[in-house]
Formats: sequence, structure tokens, C-alpha cells
Amino acid sequence: MTALSTVPALFKLHRLKFAGLLLIANLALLAHLWLGDSLPVSQWSWTDIAGEGGSALLVLVWIGLLLRGRPAGQVTTLLFLGLACLFFSLWIDTLDEVVELPFGTRWDKWLESGPMPVGFILMTLGIYHWHREQLAITAQMEKRERLFREYRLFDSLTPLCGAEYLRLQLQQALAQARDDRQPLSLAMLDIDDFSALNRAYGHAEGDRVLQAVSQLLVLNLRRQDLLCRLAGDRFVVLMPNTGEQQARVLATELREAVCHLAHRSSEHGERLPLSASVAVVMAQHDDPQTLLERLNLALARARQPVQARRA
Repeated sequence: MTALSTVPALFKLHRLKFAGLLLIANLALLAHLWLGDSLPVSQWSWTDIAGEGGSALLVLVWIGLLLRGRPAGQVTTLLFLGLACLFFSLWIDTLDEVVELPFGTRWDKWLESGPMPVGFILMTLGIYHWHREQLAITAQMEKRERLFREYRLFDSLTPLCGAEYLRLQLQQALAQARDDRQPLSLAMLDIDDFSALNRAYGHAEGDRVLQAVSQLLVLNLRRQDLLCRLAGDRFVVLMPNTGEQQARVLATELREAVCHLAHRSSEHGERLPLSASVAVVMAQHDDPQTLLERLNLALARARQPVQARRA
């Protein structure tokens, strides 16, 4: 799927948000026209209309750009609600310039002034969480470019490193752990029934799921952890200075994050149910290949209940 084809698909996921905002704006217009009287054009303040109406239009453009460029999630919702409040306040302010309500009417002042501070608060929260997203993604990008810059070491689909990079880093991490006498753990995460998802929704949708899951996992890792895509729908997290018990807690959190991911299909916008199996091993006297083999065996045991339910 190309970047250009992704843009309308993202906006399609948010069309109900945009339609709901336009509906509320039109209801406000109808309420003003029903309860008030239209001012003659000679009494219009064109400066105020241009300033307030133009600002409302610009905020609406910002909302469109936001919804075209971001997937569904907490950050997108906060930014949308904040901008929607700003737009609504400016829209009500513009209506007051062309429609005169009966003397003593107060509800329009509440609608004009109330949403504005709420919008700024929501936008501040959204920008804060967006900033944290960018810091986490930047840290992961710096980590993957620190030692290796050859394209062959990076996964072609996700912004992660591949299996070869993992083995190289694992070899160094094992030596470092032995020298420092510190624990080293590995966690493996595998998406349940991923082949069924590919058959039901197509491989392009499966690729979108892998991209979304990889970004989600990056945002839930600590700074010292390294996330790589081992193969297919299987991810491995290298956890330096981490014992097995702590690694199991972190792996469980990653699994829960995948289960709660609100990923929606690009075609119809329905939410795709996702779940994952995880396994954890702590390095002992292993070489990289032996450690990965132990991790694969642990994952196979962890997947047995899932496979039994499927049967």
C-alpha cells in the first residue's frame, strides 16, 4: 500500500467524527435562525466576520489535515476534540455577527465562550502525548542507526530492525551481560491467528496491522530495550539488565497493549480483534542461536492453549 493511498483510507476511518462536527455546526446555525432574526447586510461587521469566520474555516482545515494524517487513537481523539471546541466557539461567534437573538439571551454566550478553554486544555493534553510518541519513536530510530546503517539490516515493512541485526546485537549483549554480571532477558510476541487475518482481509491489511503493532510496541518499551521483527508476525524484545520476572511483567503489558489496540480496517472501518502470545527467557550460558531456540520453544508452549481453543 503506497503512502498516497493510505491518506484517504485514514480519513475514511474518521469520517463519522468530521460528519458529527459539521452536523453540530449546522444545528447551531438552525437554532440561531429559528430563535433570532437575520441582520440586514448593512449592519454586518465584515471585519469581525472575516476574522472570526476565517479563523473557524482555518481550524476546520486543521481538523481535516489531522484526520487525513493520523490513525485512530488517544492522541488523535484529544487533538480532534480540542480543535472541534475551538471551531465551535469561533463558529458561534461568527453567527452572532449575522443573526440577532432576543434581548437577554445567554445560552449563545455560553456556547461562544465555554468550549474555547476546554479546547485549549484538550489540545494541550493531545500535544503532550503526541510529544511523548515522537520521543519514543525518535529514541528507537536513534537506536537502530547507532551501529549499523546498511539497508539489509532493517525490516522492509516496519520501522524496526530485522533478524540479522537482532543476532548481532544479541551477541554483543550476551558478552556485555557476562562482563557486567547482569541479567539479560528476551521476550517474543506473536500475533494470534495472523494467517486467518490475512485470508479474511488481504495481505495489504495484514501489513497495516504489522506496522500498527510495531509502532504500538515501540511506544510501550523502555529506552534501553531493543525491538526487532524476527519474521512474519513475530517480534523479539532484547531487555538488558532485566531479570526473568520483570521481563514477564513487561511482556504481559505488551500483550495487553496489542489486545486493546483499536485497529480498524481500511475498507469498511470495522475494528479488527487482535490478540498475541508472549514468551520470556533469561540468558544463562547461551550463544545467540541457542537462546533464540529456547525462546521459540517457550513461545510454542505458550501458544498451546490458544491452539487448543482453536481446535
